[in-house]
Amino acid sequence: LPFIVSVPSGNFGNLTAGLIAQAMGLPVHKFIAAVNTNDVFLNYLQSGKFEPKASVATLSNAMDVGNPSNFARIISFFGNDVDLVREKIISSSFNDEQTLSAIKEVKENYHYTIDPHGAVGYLALKKYFQDTIQESVNGVIFETAHPAKFSEIVEKVLAEKTSIPERLSVCFGKQKVSVKTNKDFVSFKEALVQTIS
Repeated sequence: LPFIVSVPSGNFGNLTAGLIAQAMGLPVHKFIAAVNTNDVFLNYLQSGKFEPKASVATLSNAMDVGNPSNFARIISFFGNDVDLVREKIISSSFNDEQTLSAIKEVKENYHYTIDPHGAVGYLALKKYFQDTIQESVNGVIFETAHPAKFSEIVEKVLAEKTSIPERLSVCFGKQKVSVKTNKDFVSFKEALVQTIS
């Protein structure tokens, strides 16, 4: 069966990759760009005009993007035709209060701990199925981060400790290492080659 894919979206990289996979044959009926209050893409679909704005801080902070860099790729993919974009992508926006409620709802109804970004994706898919009659379509939600990364938020809502997988807890104990480079490609390439060799 074809499926609906709800993608928590900020910079729209995952959604862009999904569109490419769809063009290569992945049987996706439609994508949902699930956004928080940084809703420039939803506004674009509604008005046909892209109007970037300053980002607003939310609990789903990886989606706090007021001018998504992948927007140009998406509209180029559709030949700058907003009607073609609308055929393949819909969008819904949710605030922090709704996000917190969704974290609790998913835990109570499905016994799954979801992070704030996934909660926005869940809400968008839920809204789609409430607003649309689709008998032969499956729904998929991208869970783009582990809830342990947002344990302060998740634990407050659920009043329980978030379990951290061993492979993730090992990462928390490691020292952060970064390499500074100049902004030009040659410097970046040299730093990359030195780091991995």
